[in-house]
Amino acid sequence: MSFLSSSTDGFFDASATLVSAEETLALQSEVLSLYDTLHSRLLRYAVSFGLSVPDGEDVLQEVFLALFRHLRAGRSRENLPGWAYRTTHNLSLKRRASVHAEQKVTVVETDAEMEVSDHQPGPEETVLFQERQQRLRSVVEALTETDRMCLLLRSDGLRYREIASTLGISLGSVAASLARSFDRLQRMEQR
Repeated sequence: MSFLSSSTDGFFDASATLVSAEETLALQSEVLSLYDTLHSRLLRYAVSFGLSVPDGEDVLQEVFLALFRHLRAGRSRENLPGWAYRTTHNLSLKRRASVHAEQKVTVVETDAEMEVSDHQPGPEETVLFQERQQRLRSVVEALTETDRMCLLLRSDGLRYREIASTLGISLGSVAASLARSFDRLQRMEQR
């Protein structure tokens, strides 16, 4: 992982006196540990905004550099995973806007990302599985963006309060959104 090493060469010049070398190494270690823990979930979250994987990786590089700067400045350490999700959310929205401005077209490859394969299903099982996946995909795609984001964040293990903070909505809105989403998914399953 090189986001810290490549960006820290000229990063400490002016303010190197504020943070000792030991503190810097401890902060780098803490940020790298969070990176290892959160990378795949945050990348999946960034990609859910319609970003390509390389754009998502760029967003994450910015997120963890911002986290390093945040910690280096002595700011709050409370709920750093929630802070990382919120920052990923904001930077992903900015990146999506800039990509749309450049391309003027949105390309979302959800089919390739959501396709799941079983090792040895029979032809009938394969058809039934694909039909179920398509129905699930249709239900999820029919959800509002907020409902989709709430569902995705909840599936990543975030608590309602963390989801509310990440998306900038009320706790009640998160609960209502998830209830609607779960109800729609359950109704689809009962068909």
